[in-house]
Amino acid sequence: MGTKDNFTGKAAIYSEYRSNYPMTYINYLIQSNSLSPDHTVADIGSGTGILTKQLLDQDLKVIAIEPNEDMRSTAEKELNHYAKFTSINGAAEHTPLQGQSIDLITVAQAFHWFDKEQFKLECQRILKPDANVALVWNSRDASSKLVIENAAICQKYCPAFKGFSGGIDKTPDVYEQFFRNGRYEFKVFEYHLEFDLDHFIGRNLSGSYAPKETDEQYEPFIQSLSELYAKYSKNDVLIMPNLTRSYMGNV
Repeated sequence: MGTKDNFTGKAAIYSEYRSNYPMTYINYLIQSNSLSPDHTVADIGSGTGILTKQLLDQDLKVIAIEPNEDMRSTAEKELNHYAKFTSINGAAEHTPLQGQSIDLITVAQAFHWFDKEQFKLECQRILKPDANVALVWNSRDASSKLVIENAAICQKYCPAFKGFSGGIDKTPDVYEQFFRNGRYEFKVFEYHLEFDLDHFIGRNLSGSYAPKETDEQYEPFIQSLSELYAKYSKNDVLIMPNLTRSYMGNV
């Protein structure tokens, strides 16, 4: 099974419980790249189309590249009514896009799944001269006690857990190697998330590493998350400290 299959069977829960990105980040992308309705963005590893939709809502042409059929079909059902939306079955490392045809590449919550060297070569092929690649994650604030305890639960009940977002925030050398001459712009947008119990559990279940209902770890995982929610919620609302981390530059 390749990495493209990691979210098979999870598209519905991913689409429902994953958060979008703050408008301050969307505005930053548009302004920093001088994007207009005539420009084309390739959203690579687009999943269920969370960032894709936000870009379409800004009247941009968006080509969504996603290899997982479950995730891609979910996005298509949601977004096919947008005139500027194109959905393509393709891998990040080998897209069918024309050379030097793209004004911006976005990668939301997916770069840690890619073959970095092959993806870099593909970016260089399809981007217009000096156009940027923008990598972004909604990341739990690792300094928070809630997040630390949440990670401990995942570590206990999820054998494939390697840290949130694959631990990508702990490897800054990855970005130095990926971006041209090791230069990129790093920005953090504070974007704390509010959950009721259902959405808190759903957000945790949307992880590629999370157990499915048929797994023996499923029930104790849910129970532990429910106890964590009870510990940190107030008036039936839990605030998850979240930072939207952005890495952008030429490749």
